Amino acid sequence: MESGFRSTNWQELSFAIVGLGLIGGSYAKALRVLGAKQIIGVERSEATLVQAKELGIIDLGMTAADERLAQADVVICAIYPEAIANFIKSNVANFKKDVLITDVAGIKNNMIAEVQAVLPPGMEFISGHPMAGRQSSGLGMADAAIFHNANYIIVPEKGNSEAAIVWLETFAKALGCKSTVRVTPEEHDRTIAFTSNLPHVTAVALMDSASYSEKTKYFVAGSFRDGTRVADINPELWCALFLANKDKVADEIDKYMEQLELWRRALRAGDGETMKELMRTSAARRKELY
Repeated sequence: MESGFRSTNWQELSFAIVGLGLIGGSYAKALRVLGAKQIIGVERSEATLVQAKELGIIDLGMTAADERLAQADVVICAIYPEAIANFIKSNVANFKKDVLITDVAGIKNNMIAEVQAVLPPGMEFISGHPMAGRQSSGLGMADAAIFHNANYIIVPEKGNSEAAIVWLETFAKALGCKSTVRVTPEEHDRTIAFTSNLPHVTAVALMDSASYSEKTKYFVAGSFRDGTRVADINPELWCALFLANKDKVADEIDKYMEQLELWRRALRAGDGETMKELMRTSAARRKELY
């Protein structure tokens, strides 16, 4: 069996998870199922570390990373995007010499190149993004099954070896993900602006509409419930995500407003044929998507 992170015998590997919220906690639970040799939790909240130990999903916990981090073959950063680079820069001396570091950040920007620039030869950072989540947050919502049938986005850069990319693809499948895809940071952020950022903005806007009243709850059926599901949102996290991707999100809002304008004009003009064509197009795309 190969040594270091290239091993795909999970029982031989020690993992460190930085941030034990919904996603970090879900990784910990999934790694426990996979039988990882050791799971280290790095989490500022002492109470969360205690909870994680009580759940049996970490073997070692620390509120601040130190030299014990060198026990980890793989480090998974499940913290806010803007905190990832600072964490890695601050702990280069604490990492194992051939460590593989990855992340789950919903926005990439220049973070990948920034991190790779500070790592010495032998250490490797390869960015990832599991398309898994829930509208609620925190360790209490963590679930190993969150990865089942999800897609896993891998964002390799020129500093990444093919071995590391293949390892992360294999790891994603072991977690239960149904597929992996390789994209550039630009492709990742632009597509996420459309498929993730824009739906969250839309859901929040619907709930904040002036049409909302105390009687709204009596008129809610499947379409409104599904369309506003993600409006129960973590403001701190999502504000950071929106601002980190602000230009691309604003571009997607412009495109969405163009579509709404087509609907407004058709409605004002009583143009049923245009509306039917818009719906036929969307129905065909939805069928192709799912």
